[in-house]
Amino acid sequence: MVILGIMVGVPVGIGGYTFHYAEGWSYFSSDPKACINCHIMQPQFDSWSRSSHHKVAVCNDCHTTGNVVRKYSIKASNGYWHSWAFTTGRFKEPIEIKAHNRAIAREACLNCHQPMLEASHPQERVESLDCLRCHANVGHWR
Repeated sequence: MVILGIMVGVPVGIGGYTFHYAEGWSYFSSDPKACINCHIMQPQFDSWSRSSHHKVAVCNDCHTTGNVVRKYSIKASNGYWHSWAFTTGRFKEPIEIKAHNRAIAREACLNCHQPMLEASHPQERVESLDCLRCHANVGHWR
C-alpha cells in the first residue's frame, strides 16, 4: 500500500508542482499574457500589441478555431508540444509556425474576412487563398 502511495503520490506531486509553477491555469484563458509565460514568445506578444489586430483579436482568435472541443484540443496539443520543445530545448529560433498551425491560422482568417475576400478576389476561390503568403506580418511580425 505504501509503494502504491509513492507510485501515485510522487508523479501527482511533481505534476501538480509543475502545473502550478508553469501557471497552467492561465492556458485555459484567452488572455494573451498566457502566451508569454514562456519567454520565447515575448517578441510575438510585443508585435501583436502594436498590430492592426490588437483591438479586435487575441491569440486564441487566430491560433485556435472551431467549437469549444476543437479549440481546447488544439490548445492541449500545442501546449504539450510547446512544453516538450522548450523543456528539451529542441526548437528553432526564431520560432516558426508549423504547417498544421498555419492551416488553423488561415482558417481563422477566413472565418473573419471571408465576405471581404469574396468581394476583393472575385476571380478566385476564397478557400484556396493562402492569406499568409501576402499578409505574413498581419497579427504579429516575424
